[in-house]
Amino acid sequence: MIRKNSRKIGKVLVANRGEIAIRVFQCCRERDIETVAVHSEADATAPHRFAADESILIGPAAPSESYLRIDAILEAAQESGADAIHPGYGFLSENAEFARAVEEAGIIFIGPTPDQIASMGDKIQARKLMAAASVPVIPGTDEPIDDEKILTKEAQRIGFPLLIKAAGGGGGKGIRRVDGPADLVSAWERTRSEAQSAFGDGRVYLEKFVSPARHIEVQVVGDGNGAVWFLGERECSLQRNHQKVLEESPSPVIDEDVRDKLRSASIAGASSIEYRGAGTMEFLYDQQSREFFFLEMNTRLQVEHPVTEMVTGIDLVGMQLDVANGMTLEHDPDLARRGWSIEFRICAEDPYRNFLPSTGQIRALRIPHAPFSRIDGALREGLEITPYYDPMLAKAIVWGENRKAAVDRLTALLSRLRIGGIHTTVPLGIQLCNQGWFLDGNFDTETLESWMADRTQRSDVPDDIQLIAAVVARHALSSARSHSSPGEPGGGAWGLAARKGGVRGTLT
Repeated sequence: MIRKNSRKIGKVLVANRGEIAIRVFQCCRERDIETVAVHSEADATAPHRFAADESILIGPAAPSESYLRIDAILEAAQESGADAIHPGYGFLSENAEFARAVEEAGIIFIGPTPDQIASMGDKIQARKLMAAASVPVIPGTDEPIDDEKILTKEAQRIGFPLLIKAAGGGGGKGIRRVDGPADLVSAWERTRSEAQSAFGDGRVYLEKFVSPARHIEVQVVGDGNGAVWFLGERECSLQRNHQKVLEESPSPVIDEDVRDKLRSASIAGASSIEYRGAGTMEFLYDQQSREFFFLEMNTRLQVEHPVTEMVTGIDLVGMQLDVANGMTLEHDPDLARRGWSIEFRICAEDPYRNFLPSTGQIRALRIPHAPFSRIDGALREGLEITPYYDPMLAKAIVWGENRKAAVDRLTALLSRLRIGGIHTTVPLGIQLCNQGWFLDGNFDTETLESWMADRTQRSDVPDDIQLIAAVVARHALSSARSHSSPGEPGGGAWGLAARKGGVRGTLT
């Protein structure tokens, strides 16, 4: 690793809210970097506001009038004297116009270049770039489909089932499955309309529907000069409506041979565009053929980044700051990865009523503490959960020497967590940890929705399933302790573990 001292970040504004804003503030605090929070009127008492050194009101509750206002965020940065902006995830994090406006204002954007965000945000352009870099892509179209005759011809070439996808989509939105010719035209028209409404871009393309398949993503970090680090894969197949529910690293189905191929493909793809900062290459993996196909690249920090941090010991936010400060990386080092990590997303939703959003005040909050376990979130007793923002409240993250130890720890952590006053997905997490198919690692991208379709309705489930899980929790905690190792995973660069044989540090 070689460092350039071309610039020095002294104050960071986080153009986001909630858990990710707090996560960035914590990293900045460790580096003696001052921090600035922005908040809407609805977030006047939100935890992230008080986690920063100062906070600035940027508008009303609606995101379009606050967190999505580029002018308001730049004004806050100038008012506070921030010399860098971290976009977090969601909101403007993958908005090339925002990144360009930040840089034109003379402020450091902690993330990729505007051109990289734009090219990877355009799913059609991303497919072309990755194919040119010899990264396997899913069979599909490399031009937008805007003619019904071309639609029919290309659908016949690709074969059914297939997906119609928005070229400017993301976050699991703008996707529609088509199982046969009868539904093709109507699905195409609806997807185009929805894409235009949601993303301001009505272009769509076709892609072969690969099933059964695993959703595997690869964490990379680039220095903007062509050097890229491969930080292992994450298993993200447990989804509903294309939204991830639980993630883990490593994947239970990726062996070293496939991992090496994923590594080569990811580094080739990211290097080909001289990627800067943290990013994620997403793939579909056909377990039977052992083939994988490029889906998209997320040009931001992922919600599930902590599981990679747990098994590598590398502080990904710290790396983002270092790259933004001008650090260069050596090419393709051999990074150590140890143990297993799992993350479950805790959302303000009722999993027994089709994930109906839950609003209200958090009461009787109890956050458990245990070795190798943590809750990342923006929670406090008395916090009002509003309907304006994403329902994710927090993330339960655990580490174990092996997958069983990690599952046991997650069961224990969720069973002891209490978030009163609203419905959350915590009971779903406890149930997942006790399903045979999950314990065996035997699932794909359709498993969770199929399983949920067969579950009993809310009326058949006790109000406090967490109490029923208490016995399971006691057993799991005991089992998890028996798997504990004398040292923590990690050591080396960024205050954490990075390289084989590196000096050991501590995880936070």
